[in-house]
Amino acid sequence: MNASPAPITCRRDSPPFTGGRPLRFQRLALALAAAFAWPSVHADPAFDGCLDELGTRARGEGISSSVFDAHVRTVTPDPSLLGLLNAQPEFTTPIWDYLAGLVDDERVADGRRMLAEHADALARVEAEYGVDPETVVAVWGVESDYGNTFGKRPLLTSLTTLSCMGRRQSFFRGELIDTLRIIQSGDVAADRLVGSWAGAFGHTQFMPSTYRRIAVDFDGDGRRDLVGSIPDALASTANYLKRSGWRTGQPWGFEVRLPAGFDGPSGRTNRRPLSEWRGRGITRVDGGAIGLPGDTRAALFQPAGASGPSFLVFKNFDAIYSYNAAESYALAIAHLSDRLRGGGAFATAWPTADAGLSRVERREVQTLLLARGHDIGEVDGMIGSATRAAIKLEQAKLGITPIDGRAGQRMLRALRAAAPGAATPSE
Repeated sequence: MNASPAPITCRRDSPPFTGGRPLRFQRLALALAAAFAWPSVHADPAFDGCLDELGTRARGEGISSSVFDAHVRTVTPDPSLLGLLNAQPEFTTPIWDYLAGLVDDERVADGRRMLAEHADALARVEAEYGVDPETVVAVWGVESDYGNTFGKRPLLTSLTTLSCMGRRQSFFRGELIDTLRIIQSGDVAADRLVGSWAGAFGHTQFMPSTYRRIAVDFDGDGRRDLVGSIPDALASTANYLKRSGWRTGQPWGFEVRLPAGFDGPSGRTNRRPLSEWRGRGITRVDGGAIGLPGDTRAALFQPAGASGPSFLVFKNFDAIYSYNAAESYALAIAHLSDRLRGGGAFATAWPTADAGLSRVERREVQTLLLARGHDIGEVDGMIGSATRAAIKLEQAKLGITPIDGRAGQRMLRALRAAAPGAATPSE
């Protein structure tokens, strides 16, 4: 969604021109400048020079000097962010693993409670923006687990650091300015602006620039608060989807059955009229009627290839996709929304003999790894680098191949069998 402009090199301004004045005047000028300059709290002159540039831009865009100085001048940069900015994926997550953790029974149950608890607000959101409650709540569930995981990094630290270091400085400078606008407006206090390393925050994880364009005050308190106001967050999410082309009353898509030997076109952006797909023998997997006009354009989406589940997807799938440009992410939200409506698992199995794990099962894997002496940190259901490294060691010990660090059903069964007191085949 965002371009990657060339990095901007941060430097101090050139020394002031003295015009050949006597040395005592030069010394007096320097002393006065030092007396009134903002005191540096950093050891890196380049970083201080970058802050000078940011301050100039911020003032030019309506940010007061007091807001900038209080919230940016005092930031200590966090160079560890550069590793996240430049990281290359080291572990490719199969889509069946991805969905198993995001659309599990736990998240579905929690989502249904949220639908009931916030039914009145969601009904008003649907009336205003035309987006159904299940889809809005599914975004909320995937983005922050219904407000349980906002992220822990202060936005001001992340965005100030990335505005002065590494790639995409121009992009992050814009996000920093928009963060200062949020603070200056009084919408959200600075100490509550925590989120992802890249700056997404709140119940449904908006970037500050997205907040500026899309966020709404839905609870009527005069503030657009995506952190403390669930109605504001839900309505802002629906507003985002509406602006992204959401079509009220149309499904995101549905699972389909292909005729034997099907060799037609596929791909999320390869749209054809429904009449063409029907003519090729494609039907809903549940046998139900497609129920849309023949000129409705749809694409055949096969996230795991022809041997896995197939879907016909419509404009609403694209609207979900625009929220975070990844097809697996869009499918997770779409599938969770269906589960919240009472739907079940996909009818077609994923093409794997080793299915993925729910979050409950992932926490069990971590608990078993801790019991076997692996220092993997907190049991949180997040399969990070420490957990994967421990799994690799156990795969080697237990004779599981490939040794890839993946947490799947085979690994869970092996750890259960190896646990003290576990039943043996002869018992």
